[in-house]
Amino acid sequence: MSPAAGSPAATPTGTVGAGCHKMPASGMGSVSGMTSEPVATAASHNPQLTYFAKAVTAAGLTNALNSAKGITVFAPDNTALSALGTGNVKTLIANKADLIKVLQYHVVNGHVTPAGLATGKPLTTQLGLPVHPAKSGDKYKINSAEVVCGNIHTSNATLYVLNKVLIPTT
Repeated sequence: MSPAAGSPAATPTGTVGAGCHKMPASGMGSVSGMTSEPVATAASHNPQLTYFAKAVTAAGLTNALNSAKGITVFAPDNTALSALGTGNVKTLIANKADLIKVLQYHVVNGHVTPAGLATGKPLTTQLGLPVHPAKSGDKYKINSAEVVCGNIHTSNATLYVLNKVLIPTT
């Protein structure tokens, strides 16, 4: 009998989060398929991250993310970006400087492991502001965003898919 979707046995090896079973099972955009691609390219092939990939492209950050070495990206899924509302997303996309700031707030230098998130120590983003990881039970959070699926390895980054957009507060 196969494990139920969402059960620990159904979670791809090494990943964390209750939504990992929603990732493509194989091919481009799957947990295993993303290992050979740089992070922005890998995200563009994942059906849960197409809006994030479009935002990265609109900000002109594709090459920067793809060429970075040893980063961690906290990518909001399509549902998270949709929750901002069409008007807010259009406004953000139209203001490239603000879009870049928001996206930089989703990236930290270094590969962050689930154990690193569980420590609760703030992580400094590429924007220079901290995000606050936490673990409660089997759930990981960054600020108030829950990790849907994380500890996904791309050729140059560790990726965590979030259920909310992280908004920098200055």
